[in-house]
Amino acid sequence: MINEILNKQKSQNDKSLEALKKDFTTLRTGRVNIHILDHIQVDYYGSLTPLNQVATVLASDASTISITPWEKPMLKIIESAIAAANIGVNPNNDGENVKLFFPPMTREQREENVKQAKAMGEKAKVSIRNHRKDANDSIKKLEKDKAISEDEAKKAYDEVQKITDSYTSKIDESVKNKEIELLKV
Repeated sequence: MINEILNKQKSQNDKSLEALKKDFTTLRTGRVNIHILDHIQVDYYGSLTPLNQVATVLASDASTISITPWEKPMLKIIESAIAAANIGVNPNNDGENVKLFFPPMTREQREENVKQAKAMGEKAKVSIRNHRKDANDSIKKLEKDKAISEDEAKKAYDEVQKITDSYTSKIDESVKNKEIELLKV
């Protein structure tokens, strides 16, 4: 029973760590990253569809993203969706592609992205702490129902805390590495 609780906590923590890494891909570093467009949705025949499902999105060099729609009429729709998303660049439509030219990042932009990365890390830590609370509540219930002894419960609480500490340090390490990457010119 206790092992199930601990395994569930680890599984949930792994998902939180993966979500953090996915969030990090939306932050711009020195090189452009096509994942900065992941949250953009376009109107595709009446339904909102992710941009990467209606066009080919490529980083053609360190400062340019090229978006080639699969259907020509989508050019204007993609262009207006990117403009509305306010990602810091204006889309350029050349009749075939929409190109995004990203200027070099300023020190202030880099520092702002570091703040965002730290906020994302804090959000992940809150999630980890919520998983700890859920696991502790489950152990408390087992102890109350007399399914486990007080000593077993104490050991389980200690193990839950070790797991929480381990994932918290992984998050801190990820945020630190992202900060180094963001500040590198």
